[in-house]
Amino acid sequence: MKAIVVMFDSLNRKYLPAYGGAWAELANFKRLEQKTVTFDTCYGGSMPCMPARREMHTGRYNFLHRSWGPLEPFDDSVPEMLRNSGVHTHLVTDHVHYWEDGGATYHNRFSTFEFFRGQEGDPWKGEVADPDIPQTLSWRQGTLWRQDWINRKHLESVDKHPQTLTFDAGVEFIATNAKAKNWMLQIETFDPHEPFFSYDEHKARFPHQFNGPHFDWPDYRVVVENEETVEHARMEYAALLSMCDDSLGRVLDAMDEHDLWSDTMLIVCTDHGFLLGERNWWGKNVQPWYEENIHTPLFVWDPRAGKSGERRRSLVQTVDFGPTLLDYFGLPLTPDMQGRPLRDTVASDTPVRDAGLFGVYGGHVSVTDGRYVYMRCCEGANQPLEQYTLMPTHMAWRFAPAELAQASLHPPLPFTKGAPVLRLPGRAMGNPAAFGTLLFDLATDPDQTTPLNDAALERMMAEKLVTAMRANHAPASQFQRLGLPAEGPIGTEHLLIDKQWERVQDSHVQGARHDRATDYGPSVGVPLRHLLKEPAAKQAFTDAFGFDLDASTLNYVGHLNAWQLSVMNPAISVEMLSNFDRLMTLAQAE
Repeated sequence: MKAIVVMFDSLNRKYLPAYGGAWAELANFKRLEQKTVTFDTCYGGSMPCMPARREMHTGRYNFLHRSWGPLEPFDDSVPEMLRNSGVHTHLVTDHVHYWEDGGATYHNRFSTFEFFRGQEGDPWKGEVADPDIPQTLSWRQGTLWRQDWINRKHLESVDKHPQTLTFDAGVEFIATNAKAKNWMLQIETFDPHEPFFSYDEHKARFPHQFNGPHFDWPDYRVVVENEETVEHARMEYAALLSMCDDSLGRVLDAMDEHDLWSDTMLIVCTDHGFLLGERNWWGKNVQPWYEENIHTPLFVWDPRAGKSGERRRSLVQTVDFGPTLLDYFGLPLTPDMQGRPLRDTVASDTPVRDAGLFGVYGGHVSVTDGRYVYMRCCEGANQPLEQYTLMPTHMAWRFAPAELAQASLHPPLPFTKGAPVLRLPGRAMGNPAAFGTLLFDLATDPDQTTPLNDAALERMMAEKLVTAMRANHAPASQFQRLGLPAEGPIGTEHLLIDKQWERVQDSHVQGARHDRATDYGPSVGVPLRHLLKEPAAKQAFTDAFGFDLDASTLNYVGHLNAWQLSVMNPAISVEMLSNFDRLMTLAQAE
């Protein structure tokens, strides 16, 4: 038995031919559709990048217990389970987060692995002198931005690009081991994640007029660019996607060449999508997990079923990928796994669940049954929020001593295999309360343009949500944060949409920002790292926005001014910004 997993990052399903993206000529994705079963109702779970990969290893949701982080000592790992049972597992990847503090325990679970450097500001090539950076529409600054421009100088041709090198290694592994048995290969590229860096041959496939500054790396924020610029960013994404299509074709060619279709499973998947101007938003994380980001493409070839060129409507999720591989190699699932093998779903569309949980730590906690999507938020302060971990690292840095000073030892959780864990206060990227609690009917509103206010539907979906949260052993603090019962039934007192309806309606025009920094007083246009040195400005900031910027956050966003911060942070309304402007005017008059 053999298996190949091809994983892309930030693959927006609506750009693929199988899901309606007919404008893009992606010959190999079309070919893939004919070779596999296409899933119409696949959803991510724990967001974004590394939490999704933790699901692939463990087969269970993790975003209710901690933020982005490594595999925990108590986590099951499917690649490691396969390795320990005699299946050689091999990872080839250019995904930079694997060699950061928050991802450093994943690749070690494979039998062997290969890394390729240079993606998205990867600390790869060392140059003391600053690189030449063109005029750009991106608001990015800092180490990551600077390093990416250094790296680009060393990626002067397609054959040197880390995506190409990743697929080179994957194809080499296939050729070397085609006649061997019992192996699993994961070919994982960071593309088409931003920045949308590709080459002239790819850009030529999507000709368009654009006369503005360089722009291939959108910030995670409201769109304030014009339509021409939005279209340009989409074409840059499409060009990189066409490069991914070329790489995918190499894997399909290798399977043809080595006659692997008879005994090799193929899974082609992603972790999440990316908003490219839809609803006037760029990116992910700062807004709810709308369809473009959470409803993902999935293609599966299972030689046991022999089904190809067919579609499946059953609701499946990222947590199912690992259990599917275990089942394929004849290994049992562990009791802690919430995902289910997709063998019968591939063969005959047999359902494996009636509801799927998804979200990001500290954000909306959401559930879908494949038709309705319910996104539950807090009422106000987004508290209490706690982390449960034995691996205290964030995405790219360690927990600070000040954070650890607040830790307490918590008794074992049902899935920690008898190990107590650290319990610490947590912090979210933003506050989902700005959007309110959202409910959509995808059957009548697939683009989620018309949120519903229907008490009976909300109650039905809230019941599915608490059932999923309880099955995941969500901490009591999550139920408290969301105003949901940890035990007992959902009552009318637990429904939020009608209470938050004004917020819900406002959030659907939230992306339509027509103001600019120049519409306010001069203080609104001053970089925050300079402005907030003044005590009066710090006080005005706290009074107007309801929070402070600590040193680590200010290091990240200090180059932005208050208007830019409001465009990036949904919790800061235009009214709050106007109040900040007023307070600063008063302070300067004193």
